[in-house]
Amino acid sequence: MKNRKKKKRSLLILLFFAGFFSLSLIGITQNDQGEEQLADSGSVEQVAPMDNDIQQAENAAINDQQKFNAKKGNILEMKRKSGFRPITILRGLLGLAVLIFISFLFSTNRRAINWGVVGKGLALQLLLAMGVLYVPFIAASFDFVGKIFVLILDFTQAGTMFLFKSFVTGEIEVALQNFAIQILPTIIFFSALTSLLFYLNIIQYIVFALAWVMTKFMKLSGAESLSVAGNIFLGQTESPLMIKAYLPKMNNSEMLLVMMGGMATLAGGVLAVYISFLGGDDPVQRLLFAKHLLTASVMAAPGAVVVSKILVPQTEEINSDVKIPREEVGKNVLDAVSNGTTQGLKLAVNVAAMLLVFIAFIAMFNFIALKFGNLIEINDWITEVTDGQYNELSLQLILGYVFAPLMWLLGVNSHDITLVGRLLGEKIIMTEFIGYISLSDLKSAGAFADPKSIIMATYMLCGFANFASIGIQIGGIGSLAPNKRVLLSKYGMRALLGGTIASLLSATIIGTLLG
Repeated sequence: MKNRKKKKRSLLILLFFAGFFSLSLIGITQNDQGEEQLADSGSVEQVAPMDNDIQQAENAAINDQQKFNAKKGNILEMKRKSGFRPITILRGLLGLAVLIFISFLFSTNRRAINWGVVGKGLALQLLLAMGVLYVPFIAASFDFVGKIFVLILDFTQAGTMFLFKSFVTGEIEVALQNFAIQILPTIIFFSALTSLLFYLNIIQYIVFALAWVMTKFMKLSGAESLSVAGNIFLGQTESPLMIKAYLPKMNNSEMLLVMMGGMATLAGGVLAVYISFLGGDDPVQRLLFAKHLLTASVMAAPGAVVVSKILVPQTEEINSDVKIPREEVGKNVLDAVSNGTTQGLKLAVNVAAMLLVFIAFIAMFNFIALKFGNLIEINDWITEVTDGQYNELSLQLILGYVFAPLMWLLGVNSHDITLVGRLLGEKIIMTEFIGYISLSDLKSAGAFADPKSIIMATYMLCGFANFASIGIQIGGIGSLAPNKRVLLSKYGMRALLGGTIASLLSATIIGTLLG
């Protein structure tokens, strides 16, 4: 047995080094070619002999252009000066090792961990990321799906403008268009569309294919594979509906993966919302973030498997059959669309109410913190110490510095670790909705020193891993399997931890690949 464990660990190490060695070769090749591919957005860098007298003027113009690009948020127009460096790879390896070690510390049975499954899951995440970034066919596939999401957003806007046309006047135009009129209707339409696709069995076929791959490749049970694959498209309470007949009989390891799959991924409806947040009205930016958000959600599936099988290893016999029972979401097409619309409306109202309350609580906390900071006279000191990133004692400051060391370990630019740490804290304590809103604001303001930090934050925030989700899962999954309600309560914090780590794994891998 010891020899087998040693072999598995050796295999894991070899997978790591083989993967990152190949990444190094790719980075070297890219550097030899001289520059990255840029989106066709009209960004042209002119290089011509310049006199020394006007060299400073040229540098100032370049700096001004870079600041403008940062404020606009057009990451693709910001040229990278270099590709892979040894320190980038070492920090990536360090970040992955730290995340795996944290999972190992909270494992219920460390001796039973199947390191082969862990290695395969990490390798799958790595291959997905490499494919999206460097393999033209895979990148084109994700671009195609991203374009579909962007196109559907445009369809949603047509209905929105018809319904709320009278509101798009006066000074309230911007506020209403930015969220209440543009964002919430997106959730409703995507919910209806998802219901229609589910009725037509389109989602089931895609989920079946993904689940079959995970079952064969990582030796998962058919039911847990279906749930994890389904979470890429459906919500954390909708996906378990596909396996509700299996839920009461699931063992502890399977049940944790069902919970973590919901925590680590995003549903299609909110995915579209975050594309709107980060992409704005720029079609190039919308497509860019559509691709990255889709990749983040897909990568989170094997990431959830990796962390889940460390936290609660599989020690019992499993059923590898992959069968999707037919769930009736409507009597006919119109009924399915109607039911999806009703569910979307409930979700949109819930999101609006949740954001209203959480943002109000943040404002209240920051008001008290500001007064306390003035009382002990530290607000000016905070501005000086943080180089203007924070101007006063606030929840954002506290969260930023609590998670900053972890962000550095994962490879985030040193100048951005408090900003990205703040976003992660907002996601966990509040919701990823708050996190993506903050990311959008910081991106538009040009607050990040390194464009890569924006992409890494996009992956970190992917998923429903927050405290509210624990209650949602206990209520939602618990209603489908009442005999598992106590177990759901027991594993709530573990699922939150695991879902967060799964997203961080994806962010670390993508950050290393970006160089």
